[in-house]
Amino acid sequence: MSQTSDFYDARADEAEAAAGCAQLDNVRERELRSALVFRKLADQQRKVLVDRAKAEVIRDERRAAEADHAAERIAAPH
Repeated sequence: MSQTSDFYDARADEAEAAAGCAQLDNVRERELRSALVFRKLADQQRKVLVDRAKAEVIRDERRAAEADHAAERIAAPH
């Protein structure tokens, strides 16, 4: 199942809030580690979306160039 960066950011916020309320050091540290991991996952998800968009632009440009080349070959006299 794919999660969004908003999902991961929300979990990080929850973990940070839990860390702020924690009375035990080990619980606070665990929640802070969880928050850090969720922030990294959110950042990674955003990067994936950006990379996919860039790849789509490159694919579209390549398809257009191939179509132009094919049209030129058809139009060129033999």
